Amino acid sequence: MKRIMWSLALTAGLAWVPAHAQAPAGSAAPTATSPAPAAAPGGIQSQNIFEIKPDASADPQYGDQTNGERAKVQPGNNAPMWRQVGQGVTGYSSLPRTQAPEAGNLIQPMVAYPGARVTNAGEGWRQVRNQRIIPYGAALLGLVLLALAIFYFTKGPMGHEHSASDRRIERFTPFERAAHWANAGAFIALAISGIVMAFGKFFLLPVIGSTLFGWLAYALKNVHNFMGPLFAVSLLVIILTFVKDNIANRADFVWLSKGGGMLGSGDHQVPSHRFNAGEKGLFWWGITIPGIFVVATGLVLDKLIPGFGDVRSDMQIAHMIHAALAIWMMALICGHIYMGTVGMRGAYKAMKTGYVSEGWAKEHHELWYDDVQAGKIPRQRSASQPAAGAAATPSAGQPAQV
Repeated sequence: MKRIMWSLALTAGLAWVPAHAQAPAGSAAPTATSPAPAAAPGGIQSQNIFEIKPDASADPQYGDQTNGERAKVQPGNNAPMWRQVGQGVTGYSSLPRTQAPEAGNLIQPMVAYPGARVTNAGEGWRQVRNQRIIPYGAALLGLVLLALAIFYFTKGPMGHEHSASDRRIERFTPFERAAHWANAGAFIALAISGIVMAFGKFFLLPVIGSTLFGWLAYALKNVHNFMGPLFAVSLLVIILTFVKDNIANRADFVWLSKGGGMLGSGDHQVPSHRFNAGEKGLFWWGITIPGIFVVATGLVLDKLIPGFGDVRSDMQIAHMIHAALAIWMMALICGHIYMGTVGMRGAYKAMKTGYVSEGWAKEHHELWYDDVQAGKIPRQRSASQPAAGAAATPSAGQPAQV
């Protein structure tokens, strides 16, 4: 009980002293003999934050201090270190540079990618992808599909129906058709998987949910990776097989000047050789040139080219080129698919069977037809089969017809 009484008395005394330490308002100023004012109580005091100037910032070299120097005047302030990290300074890493060349770089240095403001490379790549490639790529594909639909419903299929009894001309050999369909199948698989990975979260994710979309995207990613080599090999075969017939000539400039006969009110086809200027343009600017870069950047993204793809900047640049050119190829090949199916009568049958009638050849590729009739180009380019009803054994003294 005595201890409790002593504690209450001590607490009352401590509370009474600071209450009478300050003189009341209006009291006389302290004299020389007056006792010194009591010290301000400890703890955090309020202060205007705009008037705070720590002693450390008074140093003229404050902004250039290292992290160690800053720690002496402001312990816990690691601003110099993070400033260096943001500038792409390489720190220490125990991993060998041959295996992890960027292990010491947390944030990439500042760059200015096309279409992005000056920022670190990772953020710049994100801006290019999300603010340029994705929205403009989707707009391009949408406009192409809309234009093809308008063209079909206003013009309809081009060309005329031709009698099946006409003599036939071999337009594509079995090897050419096999190369075309292999390349077409690989491209369609790559296009579908690429569209889902790039745009799927906008039109598929809200419909099927995150779980199913995650599994679908993962499966299509593997399809994309495995179909890439097939597309690369078939693309090389396509280029080597068809390059000789896709060299520009004078007739192509005439075809271009007349718009291929597609823009006028008539249905007359401008004469052309085996491939017209539109098909040649697709071969060079829609397949060959962008295809080479798409394949090369795809190999970089898969880390299949030694010396490329080991650092983030290589992957970012490769991705931007790969995605932009892939969308460009899809837009142009949509037109090719349209013309090869519903846009032109007889075009799909030519690639399916390899043969076209003389009437079709004369209507759509008159100069090629003239060369076939003149014997400059063989009517049958591959080994022909014996005609139906022909004798199985050649007559004596005559060579067998192949």
